[in-house]
Amino acid sequence: MTYRPTRPALICNNQSGSYDEARVEQIAALCRDAGSPLAANFCLPDDALPTRARLESKGIDTVIIWTGDGTINAAVAALAGWDGALLVLPGGTLNLLSKRLHDDRPLEDILADALAGRGRRECPPTVHCPAGRAMVNMIAGPTTIWAEVREQMRQRDIAGAAALVPEAFEQSMGGEAVHLAGDDRAFQAISMTPSAEGIVIDGLLADSPTLLLRHAIAWIGGDFRDGPSEELATRPSATVVSAESLGLLMDGESAEGGARVTFTIDPAPVAFIVTRPPA
Repeated sequence: MTYRPTRPALICNNQSGSYDEARVEQIAALCRDAGSPLAANFCLPDDALPTRARLESKGIDTVIIWTGDGTINAAVAALAGWDGALLVLPGGTLNLLSKRLHDDRPLEDILADALAGRGRRECPPTVHCPAGRAMVNMIAGPTTIWAEVREQMRQRDIAGAAALVPEAFEQSMGGEAVHLAGDDRAFQAISMTPSAEGIVIDGLLADSPTLLLRHAIAWIGGDFRDGPSEELATRPSATVVSAESLGLLMDGESAEGGARVTFTIDPAPVAFIVTRPPA
C-alpha cells in the first residue's frame, strides 16, 4: 500500500559536514509546493531529537531525516513505536540506509516520489543486541577504534586523528580477537549486516601489518567494507565471543557489550518510507 505524507517535519544537523542552509530551504520548498509544508524543523545539535509525544501533539505523520546514519539510528530509538513514518534522505558521507531504501538516487527524486505518494511503508530488518540496534551495520571487536580515527578525519582534526593512530594499530594487533560461537576462526572484528535473508556475517582481517594497513585505509576512507574480510555465514542470529568486553559499533556509533553477545534480526521499531522498486 502506498503512503503519502501530509504533515511532515524535518530533522537535520548543522554540524554535519554536508549541511547546507540552501539545501534545507530547498527541502522546505519541495514540501510546500507538493501541498505538504513542513510543520516543524528540528535542527541538531541546537534542538533535541523529537519524541513520540511531541510529534503526536503536533499531528506530524512523517519525519524527513536529512543527516548521517548515526543520527538516523538515534532517531529510530527515540521514536520506537510511533505510528508515523521516517523518510531518509541522503545527507551523510556514505548514505548507506538511503541507498538501501531508495537506491542511489538524488534527494530531489526521492522526496518528489514520497510526497506524491509513490512510496510505501516498511519496517526493514535490523541487527539487534542488548546494547542497541543497527539499521545498516553492526561491528564487534577491537578494530572498532578506527571509527574514532575516521570521525576525527571527518571533523578535519588531523592532529587528533594522528594522535589516535598508534593506539588504533596497537589495539587492532594486540586486542583480543573475536569469533562466532562454535567457530574457532578468529578475527579482529566481525561485521553483521541486516538483510531479508538474515544477518550477513563477515570476519574482518587485520592480523598482519599488510592486512592492518589495508584495514586502516578502508576505515579512514569511510567504508570499512573495502578492507580485507572473509564471508562467514548468513543466519537469523549470531553470538560473538571474546576474552574481554566487546567494542561495538552500531551505524557508526560506539557502544560496549559483554564478552559474549548475541545478535538477532529484528524489524525496525518504526516504519520507513521506501521508494525503491519492490524486489
